[in-house]
Amino acid sequence: MKLTTKGRYAVTAMLDLALHGDQGPVSLADISARQEISLSYLEQLFSRLRRQKLVTSIRGPGGGYRLSRPATDVYIAEVVDAVSESLDTTRCGNKGDCQNGEKCLTHHLWSDLSDQIHQFLSEISLGDLMKKHEIREVADRQNRRQSDDGCETINTERLSDQAPA
Repeated sequence: MKLTTKGRYAVTAMLDLALHGDQGPVSLADISARQEISLSYLEQLFSRLRRQKLVTSIRGPGGGYRLSRPATDVYIAEVVDAVSESLDTTRCGNKGDCQNGEKCLTHHLWSDLSDQIHQFLSEISLGDLMKKHEIREVADRQNRRQSDDGCETINTERLSDQAPA
């Protein structure tokens, strides 16, 4: 099985949104900074997530994105499916033409594994992940880093304003 960056980044961004959504709409720029994901890539992902009604956008100053339903009702498989990410472990894209146009000896094994993975991800919600201590620790670290980076920028700007010409 190969889950590409599209699926991984979509899940990461949605989890970030869930963790920070209680403070109002979350901007993609903030998600980008915390998760080190390109802003333009996030815009593409969130376009797909919005079409699948997993997120809603709020325009204007202080705007951003919100989950369209509670985090406990958004499942990881939905997020991966929304960005058209395949969790297929077969060699043939589950078409059954893996060996000269016919099913190979292990086709059903790999097809069943794909189903198991999808079922596993269908049982885990963003809310479930938010409850994990390890995830909270990482989120706290990212928030501290973002706050520290913001303070350094402000301080640098203030110092350059005061520097003699």
